[in-house]
Amino acid sequence: MKKQILSAIVFTALFGGNVAMAQKSNKGWVKLFDGKTTQGWHTYGKTTVGQGWKAENGVLHFDPKAKNNDGGDIVTDKEYSNFHLKLEWKVAPKSNSGILFYVHEEPAKYKQTYSTGPEMQVLDNDGHPDGKITKHRAGDLYDLVKSSSEPVKQVGEWNLAEIISNNGKLEFKLNGVKVVSTTLWDDNWKKLIAGSKFANWENFGTFKSGKIALQDHGDEVWYRNISIKEL
Repeated sequence: MKKQILSAIVFTALFGGNVAMAQKSNKGWVKLFDGKTTQGWHTYGKTTVGQGWKAENGVLHFDPKAKNNDGGDIVTDKEYSNFHLKLEWKVAPKSNSGILFYVHEEPAKYKQTYSTGPEMQVLDNDGHPDGKITKHRAGDLYDLVKSSSEPVKQVGEWNLAEIISNNGKLEFKLNGVKVVSTTLWDDNWKKLIAGSKFANWENFGTFKSGKIALQDHGDEVWYRNISIKEL
């Protein structure tokens, strides 16, 4: 009994602090994907998720061959304001997708998620035509801010993406490297939009609360370990 007590004391001394730190670091994080179902998501403007999106083996897989004209971008049921989003993605060769945020779901007025929501690009840089366009490569704030570096992995490998938005301060990380840092909604943000393809899009990038979206760009893509912390 004394040996068991002593062992417990030693274990607590050696590992208790690490356990407490891990619990603290995980506090506030909520899974947006349970690995088994598409619960918590729906196709933009609809109530269900299109056939192209399948939850299988802990992965949310978009297969364009399986969509049978029933695909579309999917969005979270819930809206978010200040948040830290983490997820992993990988693409098939020549594929394109995206992670959008602050999506205002009003399909009668805004036909697509990208009508209102800025995007972190998900792409095969070498195989897809968008890879030849500045500000359209993986990790870019699509058509607005070019990544400061490109730590993206080879096609078929998983990439860890993070989007952190807090009181107007926006940061993108790709595989642990900060690649984009800017400020939302100020005069410089308005200039960025004015110099982009979104210049004449009513209310693009203006919403301060909205839904997270994963894009159906017609190409095969996989997502997993999707979680968010509200800030």
